[in-house]
Amino acid sequence: MLRKIEVERFSLTTSKPFDEVVARVNAAIGHPDMVEFARSTHEARSFAELKNAVEKGLSNAGLMLFMQLDHGAVVRKQTGRDTPRIIRFIIGNPLIMKEMARHVPDAGSYAPVTVLVDERADGVHLSYDRMASFLAPYGNRDALDVARNLDKKIEDLLRQAAA
Repeated sequence: MLRKIEVERFSLTTSKPFDEVVARVNAAIGHPDMVEFARSTHEARSFAELKNAVEKGLSNAGLMLFMQLDHGAVVRKQTGRDTPRIIRFIIGNPLIMKEMARHVPDAGSYAPVTVLVDERADGVHLSYDRMASFLAPYGNRDALDVARNLDKKIEDLLRQAAA
C-alpha cells in the first residue's frame, strides 16, 4: 500500500551568524550521554523508571539531542572549500513519541524529528518538517494534538535560536 503524505515545511531565515544559531539550538536541547541513556532506558523495569531516565536527558523545553550530523563537512571534503555549513539535528522526546505512536504507530517513522540549520547567501536558514503534516493523513485527532504541540515546541525553539 502506498500513502501520499503532503509535508509542511517550517522555515525561517536569520542574519545571525551560523555558529551562534547552532549554539542557541544546542543550548535549548538536552544532551544526555546516549550510551548511558540507552542503558538506563533498556534496563528500566517500569514505565516510571523509563520516564525518569528520559526526563534526566531533557532540556527545559522538553527536548533532547539524539544525534547531530555535519552534512556540510561531507560536501566540504569534496570541494575543499569552507562552505557550505549544514548541520542536521535529530531531536525529540521519547515520551512525546510514545503519545503519538499509541494512536498512530507510523509516528515512529517520523520521530525523533530533524531540524536543519544551513548557511546560504541570504542568511542562516532553520527548517523543520511539521509532525502534524506527517500524521494528518492518518486522521487521528489525539495523535494530531500531540503532534501540533511538538510542532509548537520545535518552532518556538527555532524562533528563539534565530532571534
